[in-house]
This record gives sequence, structure tokens and C-alpha cells, in this order.
Amino acid sequence: MNKRTNQFIVHLLGVLIFLALPIIFSPDLSLDFDFIRAKGFQRDFLFSIILIPFFYLNYFLLIPKWYFQKKYYLFFSIAFICFALIFFLPLVLIPSTNFNANNTFDAFFIREIKIRLFQFLIVFVFSLMLKTNIRLKESEKEKLDAELAYLKAQINPHFLFNTLNSIYSLAIVQSDNVASSIVKLSNMMRYVLSESSNDYVRLEKEIEYIQNFIELQQIRFGSFIQFECTITGDHKNKSIAPLILITFIENAYKHGVNAEDNSIIKIQIDTTENQLFLFVKNNKVFVQRSKESESGVGVENTKNRLQMIYPGKHKLQIDNTEKEYSVSLTLDLK
Repeated sequence: MNKRTNQFIVHLLGVLIFLALPIIFSPDLSLDFDFIRAKGFQRDFLFSIILIPFFYLNYFLLIPKWYFQKKYYLFFSIAFICFALIFFLPLVLIPSTNFNANNTFDAFFIREIKIRLFQFLIVFVFSLMLKTNIRLKESEKEKLDAELAYLKAQINPHFLFNTLNSIYSLAIVQSDNVASSIVKLSNMMRYVLSESSNDYVRLEKEIEYIQNFIELQQIRFGSFIQFECTITGDHKNKSIAPLILITFIENAYKHGVNAEDNSIIKIQIDTTENQLFLFVKNNKVFVQRSKESESGVGVENTKNRLQMIYPGKHKLQIDNTEKEYSVSLTLDLK
């Protein structure tokens, strides 16, 4: 069943249970259902029936239009008018004439208003709490979507500019790998532009993007990197958040490559039935870089994305020693 069907069933059950309460708690309840002809029960039941459209009127119109707009005086004034109408309508349609010395009209009216006001407030407060709770969840989701969009906007140009720098380096030395590098860059750009705006992508596409990135970097840096990469497991029929892994791999190249030092990079990606394990390690070498590149914005953004997209469904460990930097990430796949 879809979400709308589930909501319809929940509301229907709620209405049926609410209408059953006057029957269950009727003081005139009897096995032969003679209580149905009692005017007291008829007024109770009619009052309950009228409360149902008021619940949805309050839920869909009054609360969004006036309460959420902070027009409290108007909101509570309309609610009071609604109560007055709902209270008097059953009394007008089903009047009570059974008064005696012990049961005057004044006593009857006071008893009725106490009971009806209590029932009205339950429906009124419940609809208000329910709508407010849904509003808070929607606000949290909008905030989350906005934060993810901001993080992606920071990440995507970062990858593209780094890759263009790699192509530029190859072109300067007139490498034969320029053409193949341009093809890989084209595939990477197509992936970023077409897939990164999605909440999830096919894992095999994300792995292909990572492989293109690694191959491009290997063409650029050549044999002076001691490089080891293993990618294992079945990547089909699995989904992952786009660009959630590449930052850690790119970070290894950014901080672990120097032609004059012993540059070592190790990358391992292992996919099981419902989990992915990523391990990236590089030794620390001297790299001349700008203050902006030292800030680690990419890693921090990815950590934030993991917290938002995979709360309680990932484990990230970063070891930053004097000589090495390593990342171990385990996350649940969809």
C-alpha cells in the first residue's frame, strides 16, 4: 500500500473509533439497542458527528491559514464561534424536555456545556498538535534538502576544477594520454551534471566515476606513486548517495603525492550484500598548497552529508598520525 492509502485507512479507523465512543460510554447502553432512541444518546452521537468535519476544518484551513500565520486572535475567535455552533446545533435539533425539580434547565445546560467543551478541546488540541508536528517534520526536511543542495554545490565544482588541472598538466607535456583523459573527464562531468542532484544513484555508476577519477590521476602522476587499488563485490542492484566516497579518495591524492617524496596511496572498496566498506590510506608528504586547500572543506562536507543521509547507518573512522592519514568507512546500502 502507498502512503496515501495508509493515511486514508488510519483516518477512517480514527473516525470509526471516535464515533464508537458515544455508544460504548452511553449510560443508556443495553443489549437490545433501545438506547438509540434516547434523546441524550442522539445528542451525544450528533455532537460527535459534527466534531469530525470541525477536526478537518481546523486541520486543513484554520491552523495553516491563521495559527501558522500568527493570527492568534482571529484563530481562537473562529474556534470559539465553531464551538458555539457545534454546541447549540444538537440542542436545537434534539431538544430535551425532561426537566423536574432535581433537573432544571440551568443544571442541564451547565452539565452539557462542561461535557461538550471537554470533548471539543480534545479534538481541537489533537488536530493542533498533529498539524504542528507534521509542520515541524516538513520544516526539518526542507532544511535538510537545502543543506544537501548547498553541500553538493560546494563539492561538484571542486571535483571538476581538480580534474581540469590534471588535463592541463598532461597537455603541457604533450602526453599521448590527453585524448583518453578528455573522454574520462567527459564521463565524469556527465555523471556529476546528470546524477549528483539525485538523492541516490546506482552504485555501479558511482564506482565507475571513482575508477575514471583514479585512472585519470594515475595517468597524470605516473609511476612515482606506489599505488594499490582493489575494488571487489557485486555493485548491481544497489544504490548510494552520489559523490559520498570520492572526497576521501581525492583527499589522498591532494595530500599524499609529491614527485620528490615516497608517495604511497592505498584504496580498497569492498561491497557485500547490503554494506560497502571503503578504506583509503596515504602517507604524508610535503605539498605546496594554498590556505583554502588546507581547510579540509571537502572532508567536512562529506562528514556532514553522511550524518544527514545515513544517520545511524554508517561508521566513519579517520586516523591522522604524523606520517599517515587513513579513512575507514562502512555504510549500509539501499
